[in-house]
Parts: sequence; structure tokens; C-alpha cells
Amino acid sequence: MTNGLELGDVYGATIERIRAQDGDKSRLGMTTLMWISHAERPLQADELCHALAVQLGSTDFDVGNVPSISTLVSCCQGLITVDKKASTVRLIHLTLQEYLSAHPDIFSRPHSAMAEICLTYLNSQQLKPLSTGPSPNTRNTPFLEYCSVYWGVHAKRELSDCARSLTLGLLKEHYGKISTKLLLAQVWHLDLTNFDTYSRFSGLHLASFFGIVEVVAALIEEGCYDINEGDFSGCTPLAWAAHNGHKEVVQILLRQKEVNADKPGYDGRTPLTYAAWNGHEGVVKILLGREEVNPDKPDDEGRTPLSFAARSGHEGVVKTLLVREEVNPGRPNSYGRTPLTYAAWNGH
Repeated sequence: MTNGLELGDVYGATIERIRAQDGDKSRLGMTTLMWISHAERPLQADELCHALAVQLGSTDFDVGNVPSISTLVSCCQGLITVDKKASTVRLIHLTLQEYLSAHPDIFSRPHSAMAEICLTYLNSQQLKPLSTGPSPNTRNTPFLEYCSVYWGVHAKRELSDCARSLTLGLLKEHYGKISTKLLLAQVWHLDLTNFDTYSRFSGLHLASFFGIVEVVAALIEEGCYDINEGDFSGCTPLAWAAHNGHKEVVQILLRQKEVNADKPGYDGRTPLTYAAWNGHEGVVKILLGREEVNPDKPDDEGRTPLSFAARSGHEGVVKTLLVREEVNPGRPNSYGRTPLTYAAWNGH
């Protein structure tokens, strides 16, 4: 209890005071709370300030619009604080996050709004000159990494007409963008040494990576891409959808007559290999429903989908594969390691 009020009542009263502020303070305060409470990870102070400076739909990012972190703290009426050690901005207490989660009507379609802001930032003229080389200068674009990695996560959750339009605009001309390199750097097994401005990673690859069903369908309908095109690693859009477990996108891609459901990448790994490796049992079952998919196809080092599933301890996938007569449970790879070896090695 605080002055006769429950904590939730205090939070509600404070939010009403934020909304009642004059001028731009109300927008800054509420948008700050939206970002902090719905971001995919804690935001650095400069990331948050740049996010608040984006003018939706503008192709230019005006640094003069960037508010100071002290301004944002003031506009939020004591509901946020800056963690000086981590340089991140957070809500004042976990109970505030719980309150905001319990009152989803406080923010109108937050993930859609955040996707729109990220996409506007990625479409800005200021990002086009940035190199994808080993050490690109991103000092003046602190919001770039977050936008690159998470725009599609927000768009997949809530896709407004505006976000859809911005997404299609970004994907139709995004080859070799630095945002793609920053995204793929999160995929631990990828070697990005040869990733440069000529790397083949199409809009259909990117939409399939994030699993944004509406965008994948729109790109296919427009016929903008070769559905079997391999990227810099030889992965097709289907391989990326399978890798990340996006069942609906896998099904859309498989409905296309020209799709090669068993096409390997440069390392010999197929869409089934990636689905098995990452434990996406539903996708594994869908792919095994295709006659052309070899359930025991080895990669360049002789590792089969069963080997990868056993290595990662995905019991459901292992059982699904072992039902197939074509699958050899004792098949060794190029170094003599069997699926049982991998399972035992990793304690599964």
C-alpha cells in the first residue's frame, strides 16, 4: 500500500500523468515505456534515444531529433531508470513490467509500431553508404544493430499495412546490406568471412528467415525471386525457414511447383538437416512427407539428419527419423562417428 493505494493504482495514476503532459512530452514518455517493456533485449541509452527520433516513413534520419536520455527519464515521471554499469535503460521495478503486461490496452499494437520504426530506420538514406566490410563504422548509428536483428521478430508478431509496405520496400533492394550481415552474425555456425556487398541473400531469404508469412506469400506472388536460389552459403529460402522452425512458411514454399525440397547448401546440408539439427519436429514431419526428400542424406562430412538430431538431443526428431526404413542408425560420418557417438558424446 502507498498512501492508501495499491501499487497497480500508483502505476496507473502515473501513466495518466504521463499522458496528460504538454507538447511532445506525452508521446516521448509513452513511447519510451513501450520500447522498454516490449523490446527483445535491454536497450542501451543511445539506442533508445535514436529509436525515439525516428520519423515514421521518412527516408532521412535527423540527428537533431534525438532526445537526451535525461529528457526521456523526465517524461516518464520516475517509471524508468538508467543502469549506469550496463548503460541500459529499464523500468523502475519488475512489478511495473507485470502491470504493463496485465494491461495490454495501454499501448496500441506495440510490436507493429516498433516494426514500423525499425523498418523506417533501415530504409533511411544514412545507412546506404555503410560498408559490410570487417570493421564497418556504425558509431553514428547505434540503433542499427537492434533494428537489423529484431525488426522481423516484431513484424512477425504484428504486421500492419504500413509495416508490410515498408518491409516489401526494404526487401526488394536489400542485397548485401549491412543490416543483413548484423542479423546473420547471430547465427552461430555461419562463417561470414566472404559476406560482402555482392553476397546473395535475397528478400525472400530474409522473409523466410523471420517467418513472416504474409510477406513470403507476397514476394512469391510477385515472382521477384528464384525460389531455389542459394545465398552466400548455398542455403535456399526453404532451408532458412526450416532452420528457424517456421512451419507455415515451409508449407507455403513447398506448395510452389518449382521448389527443390532437398537442395543442399555448399556444405551439403539440406532443409531437413537444419530442421533436425534445431529440433523442429513439426517441420521435419512436413519435409519427410515429400517423396524427393532423402531422410538419410549426408552432408559433406558424412553427417546425416539423424546425426545432427542426436548430437543436439532432440529426442522427438530422432524417433521420427528412426521410423523411416531408409535411415541407417549406425551410419558413420567421414571420421567414423555414428549418431550414437554424437548422442553419447553430448550426454543425451
